[in-house]
Amino acid sequence: MNMLKPIAAGLAITCAMTCAAASASAETVADFYKGKTISMIVQTTTGNDYDNRGRLLARYMSDFLPGKPQIVARNMPGGGGVVASNWLAKVAPRDGTVISMLMQTSSVNQALGMGQIQYDVRDFGWIGNTSDTPSVVTVWHTAGARTIDDARTKEIVLGGTVGTASVIYPNVLNELVGTRFKVVTGYPGGNQINLAMESGEVQGRGSNSWSSWKSTRPEWVAEKKIFNLVQIALKRAPDLKDVPLMIDLARNDFDREVLRFLSADTEIARAVVTTPGVPSDRLAALRKAFDDVMKHQPLLEEAGKLQADISWLSGEDCLKIVRSIIEADPKVIARARDIIGAHAK
Repeated sequence: MNMLKPIAAGLAITCAMTCAAASASAETVADFYKGKTISMIVQTTTGNDYDNRGRLLARYMSDFLPGKPQIVARNMPGGGGVVASNWLAKVAPRDGTVISMLMQTSSVNQALGMGQIQYDVRDFGWIGNTSDTPSVVTVWHTAGARTIDDARTKEIVLGGTVGTASVIYPNVLNELVGTRFKVVTGYPGGNQINLAMESGEVQGRGSNSWSSWKSTRPEWVAEKKIFNLVQIALKRAPDLKDVPLMIDLARNDFDREVLRFLSADTEIARAVVTTPGVPSDRLAALRKAFDDVMKHQPLLEEAGKLQADISWLSGEDCLKIVRSIIEADPKVIARARDIIGAHAK
């Protein structure tokens, strides 16, 4: 019996496996992405600021990625973004072929332990943020309110979507600022709330981004059909100087910290992420493409026409903000949870 034959066969198998591994490891980002399609998951219904921005990025970002893969936007609404975020964390491929416009409240909701959350935002691959636009609590012009003081003296019915800021902010304001908002839920998205507000079914909307109002309903802004009672952010928007910040309405220092915690996610109001576990070279390529496209003049010009402000932030800086929210003072988180938990439905 020739003992050298099995040894030779084993060596051949080992060599083949080694060569295959070397070939796989030698695959460049351009090789991987060439001919592929990236899904841009928008976690809302269509026709709003998240949707507009997701589709805007899909049109331009491909040119800045090695291999120039096609990027196709598709909507996956549900649970205030929880459905899509859970899918990203548990189901979606972890190879860099899925990116998503993340709902602003994803980090705060996780910190509060709200809903059926199966994701950890710190595990997502943070690509970058397109805007730090404030959120606003808005009323229709027939609501009989023009300022936050008016909302302290009369009940105002607002439309909201379960699990989103449109429910969180009004109830927090009721508890800590003394407003008398009544939130009606059951609306699947912002467009439905807008229709209800216009028809008189509700008197306002519990939350929307200021950028979204300007881009999706510019005529309402110009014709003063809507009034913003309060803005939720860490700094006032230049064109909302007369609208108070939620944190400035606090009645004591501890309440101010609670309101600051609930306002922090506006710094990453329109962020883009990819799934956990994406190879580091592909995540780096996605981040670079995002940084480059945020300075791309054709995108900026189209964003200007849409009145979608661009105030971008890198993926690394986004992750720092996310960690600061998740790892906030437990007493502050507990107080916010007590308030919001009582009005979770």
